[in-house]
Amino acid sequence: MPILLNVPSIVCSGCADTITKAIKTVDSDATVNVDVAAKTVTVEAQASEESISQAVVATGHTVQD
Repeated sequence: MPILLNVPSIVCSGCADTITKAIKTVDSDATVNVDVAAKTVTVEAQASEESISQAVVATGHTVQD
């Protein structure tokens, strides 16, 4: 089941790349789709939603519930 995160601090494709790389460090097999316009991150991964969120927050971005 995909994990959908709202990340209002996404402003560009550079943000998307940074977030994708951070998530891949948690789960190298994860499928990550960052929608810059919608400010959302959709992730298909074995890792928990909590660990994915923590990876995004570690990049300096915020995750909203």
